[in-house]
Amino acid sequence: MQIMTTISLQDKPKREASKRLVDALRQYAEPLPAPEQQEAFGQFFDRFGDSQIVLLGEATHGTSEFYNARAAITRQLIEHHGFTVVAVEADWPDAARIDGYVRHHEKRPRRGEGFVRFPTWMWRNAELLAFADWMRGHNEGQPDRAKASFHGLDVYSLSESIHSVLTYLDKVDPDEATMARWRYGCLTPWQDEPAKYGRAVVRGERPDCAQQAVEQLHTLLDKRLGYLASDGEAWFDATQNARIVREAERYYRAIYQGGATSWNLRDRHMFSTLQAVIAHRGVGTKAVVWAHNSHIGDASATAMGWNGEFNIGQLCRVAYGDDAVLIGFGTDTGTVAAASEWGADMQVKTVRPARPDSYEHAFRRTGLARTLTDWRGRSRQSLAHILREPLLERAIGVVYRPETEFLSHYFEAVLADQFDAFVWFEHSNAVTPLGHEKPHGAPETYPFGL
Repeated sequence: MQIMTTISLQDKPKREASKRLVDALRQYAEPLPAPEQQEAFGQFFDRFGDSQIVLLGEATHGTSEFYNARAAITRQLIEHHGFTVVAVEADWPDAARIDGYVRHHEKRPRRGEGFVRFPTWMWRNAELLAFADWMRGHNEGQPDRAKASFHGLDVYSLSESIHSVLTYLDKVDPDEATMARWRYGCLTPWQDEPAKYGRAVVRGERPDCAQQAVEQLHTLLDKRLGYLASDGEAWFDATQNARIVREAERYYRAIYQGGATSWNLRDRHMFSTLQAVIAHRGVGTKAVVWAHNSHIGDASATAMGWNGEFNIGQLCRVAYGDDAVLIGFGTDTGTVAAASEWGADMQVKTVRPARPDSYEHAFRRTGLARTLTDWRGRSRQSLAHILREPLLERAIGVVYRPETEFLSHYFEAVLADQFDAFVWFEHSNAVTPLGHEKPHGAPETYPFGL
């Protein structure tokens, strides 16, 4: 949880959420049905349907209610408001397997296929599979332009992305595939342990492979007219994988350079990938993004931003203005799927009650079990003003350490500027993993956990 440990705080409440804040939340918060009542739940989010991008967060990477709520909201936006892209904090090749199932009549993903790196439960879970099944059914009979697609935004899939580029070129251009193998030969010895590559380069133990990765991407772009004539979707997939190879090479060097560089590189890549998908799907495309609050909420309103980091939510606000809506998610108590350390097995852990100097505590004091709080618009400016009272906010990633929760999982934020709205669950439950597989390779959220 690197971003958390950079914050200098004492393990003693600075302040408690004011009664004024709690009263305002109680006044404006709208009670929600359970997310399993998908249509009734989703209708509360019709108000965001005119936006081009709706970003849906999560306070943990392992809470069932967050997945089910995002699924219900996304269903509503797809069915009634013309959204056709779902982009998530996952690797592109793994998400492509889901996209193949929901959009291209490929077989339903089986246990052991995709999402094999730590944390496997983050996307290999019953909640996501149920949503994918719904997407598949929704897309049946739809013209291609109206089908909802599923994409990964993250940067970690060095090995899988190299393999995907080579597989594509083997089919469409065997001579270029030979050249690609030569170029990627610089990286392939490190592809299963890319962090070691970054460390070796930074220490001066070997030259970097940046030029080779760039050359391969440029080749795919330069030959796009010929490749597009064969299969435009396949070319786009290969090109995105080549972009990931280029960015992953940079990323794994950056994590050893300290500061905000690696975080910023990752979130800029996620933003660029989102833009590429929107452009590929065509004019007027509307997208839903699923990612952790630390990526969705505007970083400039948090300790992250004050320490020099930015994120996809902030970049979307700058690029799209009011056409991007940032919705945070939070919870107080219950259980969460998480590990105790990097690469360890998933456990179902008990979530501690939120600290009295946190926004979560303020929501809990309202006494409302499930709510949507929306502070956009003139009529709610008084609420927005009150929500500019800085407090702590909790972030649980793939690792949760209750015994050091304050230092590991809290950061300071200004909620009104971080998000446009907030979905609250007083009590929540761990996500349901699809079987137990031993993860391998680099963590998908390395080294941040978020």
